This record gives sequence, structure tokens and C-alpha cells, in this order.
Amino acid sequence: MSYGIYLSFNNQMEGFQIPVNPETIDISGSGNSKTYDLIGRGGGTEETRAGEVNVIKNPKLREVSFSSFFPAAIYPFIQADIVFEPMHYVRLIEKWMATRHPIRFIYTGRYLDPILVDSQGGKELNFPASIEKFDWKEAAGSPGEIEYSLTLKEYVFYSARKIEILTAVDGSQATVSAAPKRPDERIRAQFYRLKKNETIVDVSMKFFADAAGKPDSTRYRDIQRVNELSDNQMKQLKEGDMLKIPPY
Repeated sequence: MSYGIYLSFNNQMEGFQIPVNPETIDISGSGNSKTYDLIGRGGGTEETRAGEVNVIKNPKLREVSFSSFFPAAIYPFIQADIVFEPMHYVRLIEKWMATRHPIRFIYTGRYLDPILVDSQGGKELNFPASIEKFDWKEAAGSPGEIEYSLTLKEYVFYSARKIEILTAVDGSQATVSAAPKRPDERIRAQFYRLKKNETIVDVSMKFFADAAGKPDSTRYRDIQRVNELSDNQMKQLKEGDMLKIPPY
């Protein structure tokens, strides 16, 4: 089976493939069940008896850890098509850690045996993650090469979900939770200077996307609000004007 590991940041604006695959990848994940003791007679079957019961909750976040090295020479076992000098990887990872923003971890694997490919396909892990630990040192006896170990923890984007009230023909009402938006991993600039002929709606479409990932023109109201602009002031914006950009 062949596999590759990719790390990226800021919606793949930066990233790389791990040049030398680690010998092992440790991926931990478990349930998050909790047990309680019920007092009383309970039901008449083993499944409904009193005593200790198990409540199944959402699973815990996955953790990934592996060790390898960033090569200072081109070896035949290197997996990546593009290889950087070793300190380039170190500087990127340390920069990503300093932003306190999640990266994206991708593991792709594919069976080399055609029979297994047909029957089992490939394997893939793809999720945002925080960099929990990054240790590195220059490899002994190999000047310039960097040995490292990396630990990542799955990250879940969380935000308030909009609730809509629907009214039926008979007048009855029900609340419906709106579908969650696709997570946007981009890091937005705090300020933006208007270009020639640009409007606040253009800025909204440049920085925000809807649930389908398409440019969102409706967020101009959020930009208007954080900049404390009246409708009249918004219409008078011109080239060179600076706008604050909402962080979310």
C-alpha cells in the first residue's frame, strides 16, 4: 500500500506533502460514553434493568502523531514531487503554530495490489487539526537534515446556528435549525483598501462564501455594521477608503 501525508494552511494557500513517509502513524480515537447508576427496580428485562447504564455520546477528537525527517538530499524513497530545504518545513510549521489557527491534515493511501484496489479501494483521512506538539533537531551524522516528531489533534469548527420559525397553513409554527455552513478556513485580513470601482458588495463577495462555497454578497451588511456606516456613507465609498473586515 502506498500513502502520502499532506499539511496545508489558510485554505491551502500554504502547504506541503511530507517528503519522507514515517514508518508508523499513530491515530487514536475513542468513544465518549459515560456510565450512571440508576436506583430502583427497573424494567423486566436485562436491557431495562436498574443499576449501571451506559450513555453514548459523541466520539472524542482524534489525535495523530508521527515522526520522520526532512531530508537535505534527494533520496530515491522521497514521496513528494516538490522538496524544500529542511528549515523551510520547520519555519512553516512554527509559523502555523504561532497563528493559533487550525491546519488541515490529509492522509491518502492506496493499495498497490489491483485485486485489493478493486475490492477495498483506498483509505483517506481529511480533517482540520491543531498542532499540539512539534519537536525537531538536526540529525546526528547528517548535516542539514532535520529529525522531527509531530502531534496533531482534530479541530471542530463551532458557531451559533441560526434558527428559523416556519408557519404552516393552519397557523401552527415550528422552529427549524438552519443547515450548518461549510467551514471557512481562510484567515481574513483585518482591513481592506477599496480598489477602483469596487463597492462594499464586491468586498463581501471577495472575503465571504455561502454554504455552497460561492461568493456571498449578503455579508455586506456585516461590513457596514462593523464600520458604523450609514446607507448614505456606504454609497459614497471610493477608491482608497479603508474598511474593517468582520473576523467571522
